[in-house]
Amino acid sequence: MQPTNNHQMMGYDRSSTMFSPDGRLLQVEYAKKTVKQSPTSMGFVCKDGVLLLADKRILDKLMISESIEKVVPIDDHMGASISGFSMDGRVLVERAQLLAQQYRLTYDGPMDILTLVKEVANQKQAFTQYGGARPFGVSILFAGVDDKGPQLYVTDVTGIYFSYRAVAIGEAETQLKEILEKDYKDTITIEQAVKIGVKAMQTVFGSEFDMDRIDGAYITSDEKKFKKLEKDYLRKLIK
Repeated sequence: MQPTNNHQMMGYDRSSTMFSPDGRLLQVEYAKKTVKQSPTSMGFVCKDGVLLLADKRILDKLMISESIEKVVPIDDHMGASISGFSMDGRVLVERAQLLAQQYRLTYDGPMDILTLVKEVANQKQAFTQYGGARPFGVSILFAGVDDKGPQLYVTDVTGIYFSYRAVAIGEAETQLKEILEKDYKDTITIEQAVKIGVKAMQTVFGSEFDMDRIDGAYITSDEKKFKKLEKDYLRKLIK
């Protein structure tokens, strides 16, 4: 019998606060698997700003694609994209939006990206440590432009966070990361990053790829304003 099955039979996966004999938190590991099975999100730091791209994965032909929002604003200068349980992501994103608004009202200025990322990561970590609640089954990309320039962070389900120049999370992250490692350069523009990201999704998803599945937004270093990518613009770039 496999060790994981032994752990399940002995109840080590019934609580996020219970360590297995080999030092694992099984519910946290299950939450990570949820993210790896969820629609992809990608982020890029560019010389002129930041870019977020996400796959909506429309499962119902009658569903209106515009009703699915995978890339959302946090504040004027910052946005986020999720992979994992949408309901968990919504709660954390709304928390982040509230924190950004409170900071702006208190200090009369925009919140720096890292401070916000730490607050969200702390909330995620708390749900791996306290009983009575399961871990958040979502990883979130935060991208924005502050006094330090363009910033891109990933917050894991465990509550840890990392800064990236380019990254992919979700179902196809391994294949997409391989493409990013090959094609990404520090000198790319937002427009070039859009082409790299969409073509990478085309390569990975093959016949399943559809432009209506793409959600995206960018923030330029000059304007520091969150702007959604228009479908016509995307189609024009990929031709």
